[in-house]
Amino acid sequence: MGSIGPVQLIIIAVVILVLFGRGRISEMMGDFGKGVKSFRQGMSDESAARPEPAKLANEAKPAETPESAPADKTTN
Repeated sequence: MGSIGPVQLIIIAVVILVLFGRGRISEMMGDFGKGVKSFRQGMSDESAARPEPAKLANEAKPAETPESAPADKTTN
Protein backbone atom coordinates (compact mmCIF):
# COMPACT_ATOMS: atom_id res chain seq x y z
CA MET A 1 0.00 0.00 0.00
CA GLY A 2 2.95 2.33 0.59
CA SER A 3 4.38 2.33 -2.93
CA ILE A 4 3.04 4.22 -5.93
CA GLY A 5 2.43 2.03 -8.95
CA PRO A 6 1.98 2.89 -12.63
CA VAL A 7 -1.82 3.11 -12.30
CA GLN A 8 -1.54 5.68 -9.52
CA LEU A 9 0.96 7.71 -11.56
CA ILE A 10 -1.43 7.78 -14.54
CA ILE A 11 -4.29 8.94 -12.29
CA ILE A 12 -2.10 11.70 -10.82
CA ALA A 13 -1.05 12.82 -14.32
CA VAL A 14 -4.69 12.98 -15.49
CA VAL A 15 -5.71 15.02 -12.44
CA ILE A 16 -2.84 17.47 -13.02
CA LEU A 17 -3.80 17.83 -16.69
CA VAL A 18 -7.41 18.53 -15.74
CA LEU A 19 -6.46 21.08 -13.08
CA PHE A 20 -3.81 23.03 -14.98
CA GLY A 21 -4.49 22.29 -18.63
CA ARG A 22 -1.98 21.37 -21.30
CA GLY A 23 -0.82 24.95 -22.05
CA ARG A 24 -0.11 25.86 -18.43
CA ILE A 25 1.99 22.73 -17.84
CA SER A 26 3.99 23.44 -20.99
CA GLU A 27 4.58 27.01 -19.82
CA MET A 28 5.66 25.87 -16.36
CA MET A 29 8.13 23.35 -17.78
CA GLY A 30 9.59 26.05 -20.06
CA ASP A 31 10.05 28.36 -17.08
CA PHE A 32 11.65 25.52 -15.13
CA GLY A 33 14.11 24.87 -17.98
CA LYS A 34 15.02 28.57 -18.16
CA GLY A 35 15.61 28.62 -14.41
CA VAL A 36 17.92 25.60 -14.57
CA LYS A 37 19.85 27.16 -17.47
CA SER A 38 20.21 30.45 -15.59
CA PHE A 39 21.38 28.61 -12.46
CA ARG A 40 24.05 26.71 -14.40
CA GLN A 41 25.29 29.93 -16.04
CA GLY A 42 25.45 31.61 -12.65
CA MET A 43 27.45 28.75 -11.18
CA SER A 44 29.93 28.75 -14.07
CA ASP A 45 30.29 32.55 -13.92
CA GLU A 46 30.94 32.40 -10.18
CA SER A 47 33.61 29.73 -10.47
CA ALA A 48 35.33 31.58 -13.34
CA ALA A 49 35.36 34.89 -11.43
CA ARG A 50 36.67 33.38 -8.19
CA PRO A 51 40.39 34.14 -7.72
CA GLU A 52 42.87 31.44 -6.79
CA PRO A 53 43.34 31.20 -3.02
CA ALA A 54 46.70 32.43 -1.80
CA LYS A 55 49.17 29.73 -0.92
CA LEU A 56 49.58 30.46 2.75
CA ALA A 57 51.27 27.16 3.56
CA ASN A 58 54.57 28.33 2.08
CA GLU A 59 54.43 31.68 3.85
CA ALA A 60 53.40 30.39 7.27
CA LYS A 61 56.11 30.02 9.88
CA PRO A 62 55.87 27.48 12.68
CA ALA A 63 55.00 28.86 16.08
CA GLU A 64 57.92 29.34 18.43
CA THR A 65 57.80 27.35 21.64
CA PRO A 66 58.66 29.28 24.79
CA GLU A 67 61.72 28.09 26.63
CA SER A 68 61.06 27.12 30.21
CA ALA A 69 63.27 26.10 33.08
CA PRO A 70 63.33 22.39 33.94
CA ALA A 71 61.24 21.36 36.91
CA ASP A 72 62.98 20.63 40.22
CA LYS A 73 63.45 16.95 40.91
CA THR A 74 62.25 15.89 44.31
CA THR A 75 62.70 12.45 45.77
CA ASN A 76 60.37 11.01 48.31
